[in-house]
Amino acid sequence: MPRVVIYTKDYCSYCRAAKSLLRVKGVDFEEIDVTDDELLQEEARKMSGRSTVPQIFIDGKPVGGFQELKELDAQGELDRLLGVRA
Repeated sequence: MPRVVIYTKDYCSYCRAAKSLLRVKGVDFEEIDVTDDELLQEEARKMSGRSTVPQIFIDGKPVGGFQELKELDAQGELDRLLGVRA
């Protein structure tokens, strides 16, 4: 299964929704909470080109945030990226 990393903030509803979707898919992921860590926030910005959270990476490739994750799921593309059998 691919490595999934999600940068989050503890008060972010979109972060909770993204983590919930990944859990429903049965995917293990590494959560990096950037709530109080400007260096980690900057790391996520540099890797994704975005300053919002969540920022989701699958095998090091930026996927985007929750809306993009949800769209990939609706298209059936998320299962392929995650190696999940439908």
